[in-house]
Amino acid sequence: MNTDTVSPKAHHGRNVKRLREILGIKQEVLADKLELSQQTVSKLENKEILDKETLTKIAEALHIPVEAIENFNDEGALNFVANTFNNHDNSSTISYQPTFNPIDKIVELYTEKEALYERMIQEKNELIEKLLSK
Repeated sequence: MNTDTVSPKAHHGRNVKRLREILGIKQEVLADKLELSQQTVSKLENKEILDKETLTKIAEALHIPVEAIENFNDEGALNFVANTFNNHDNSSTISYQPTFNPIDKIVELYTEKEALYERMIQEKNELIEKLLSK
C-alpha cells in the first residue's frame, strides 16, 4: 500500500470501529463474516494501518468501499453512511426511518387535547344548564 496517499491522521482500525458502530454491527458479527475471532477483530481495530487485503475484506463484509475506511472523517461519516450504505442481507443492522414527523405528532396530540377540553367544558355547561332548569 502506498502510504503517501493515506492521510497522516488516518487510523484504519479506529475508522473500522467507527464505521462498524455507525452501521450497528457488533464485533462478533463482523468476526463471523470475516471468519475470524472477536478478539482478532478487536486487535485489527487497534491497528493504525491495515494492509490492503485486510481493508478489502473488511470493506466487503461491511458493504462499504475501501476508501470509506481509508478516508473516514467525522464530518462526512453520517452523510456517507446515510447516502451510500446498502445492507444486502439485512441481518446485522436495523435501519431507523420514522414513518412520521415527531413534531407533527406533538401538534396533533396538542390539537386533540384542546378538542377534548372544549368538549368537557361544553358538557359541563350543558349539565349546569340542566341542573339550573330543574
